Amino acid sequence: MTFHPAKIPADPGKPVVPALIETREQALQAARQLAAGWAPKAAERDRHRILPHHEIAAFTASGLGAITVPRDWGGPGLDHVTLAEVFEILCAADSSVGQIPQNHFGVIQLLSEAGSPEQKARWFADILAGARIGNAGPEKSRKPVTHNATGLSRGPEGLRLNGHRFYSTGAMFAHWIPTRAADEQGRPVQVWVARDAPGVQVVDDWSSFGQRTTASGSVIFHDVPVAEDQIIPVWQRAEVPGLAGPVSQLIQAAIDSGIAIGALDEAVRFIRDKSRPWVDSGVARAQDDPYVISDIGRLQVDLWAARAVLHDAARLLDDIAAGEVTAEASARASVAVAEAKILTTEIALNAAEKLFELAGSAATREGPNLGRIWRNARTHTLHDPVRWKHHLLGNWHLNGALPARHQWN
Repeated sequence: MTFHPAKIPADPGKPVVPALIETREQALQAARQLAAGWAPKAAERDRHRILPHHEIAAFTASGLGAITVPRDWGGPGLDHVTLAEVFEILCAADSSVGQIPQNHFGVIQLLSEAGSPEQKARWFADILAGARIGNAGPEKSRKPVTHNATGLSRGPEGLRLNGHRFYSTGAMFAHWIPTRAADEQGRPVQVWVARDAPGVQVVDDWSSFGQRTTASGSVIFHDVPVAEDQIIPVWQRAEVPGLAGPVSQLIQAAIDSGIAIGALDEAVRFIRDKSRPWVDSGVARAQDDPYVISDIGRLQVDLWAARAVLHDAARLLDDIAAGEVTAEASARASVAVAEAKILTTEIALNAAEKLFELAGSAATREGPNLGRIWRNARTHTLHDPVRWKHHLLGNWHLNGALPARHQWN
């Protein structure tokens, strides 16, 4: 597959004035309306790497970007079950577009836990007004993902940020781009940089075979001026239990669940409308093949099971967030979300593979571009290795070991 760089606007434009969402029902309805608009052109966007600027603007206009802003700061403070279901709905329609807001919500959680009152007032107000939050992700290297060469330095004109980040899902469409960096003492901090700040360059160099329109490529910071109030000292949170990691992982699991939902929907649709029965089946329609019926039933059960565990994990996060987040509570949240992540990974990959086995060779044609579903499933489920989720669970149940606290747990 040839990589074609997409046309990039200089900046994401002024924030779109969002609708007001106050309830779970409004959020789910908004997600369904967006999904209905995204789905018809998902194959075309993937085929030609058309970056979804209009779709992301519609996401912002819907009001969904503010649904987890806490009530104390003017937002609806909707629950994690709703957040998970919104991602499932959007990613069933187009998981590339649906993935883009993942860091927006992950950053909201971290801001809630680690931001100062002044930072919360400022940035939550921006989000409520339609600002999108991106991310400048881990650096490209063979070193552990926590390795950080991006840093702050102080000169005659104040603080400056320098570094080259990658896996920056959402940065292309963002108004604010938070990134991890080392402060002057080498301690980890989160630095919020405006997308249009001098010295910020967002590069369209994402060339994966899956999730092709997430624009998850590079962000380069070259002597970017940074004010003191744009820095969140996350190093101070190292020993403080929280839910930032579990919330981030819940979103990842919901994206995979959405991919599985979309894969199974496409399989059913193709089998009903386009597949032909196997010669030995003795039936006139592919949907009457007893083996196809059985496999669809098995996939549906596996999907229901994965979604049930996912939603149970989200409810646990809601329960924990309502009280004091202790080390034990934070660990239970990580364990619950790890269980969900294992199951949603498995069903996303299995449903995307079975789509072709059950629908038949006609499903591999370029026209419907159903191959994007398997490519997206395979790419996104690599976000964090499931083998370490199994290790986390085994170590918890066998040895009582609390999971490490970071955004991948």
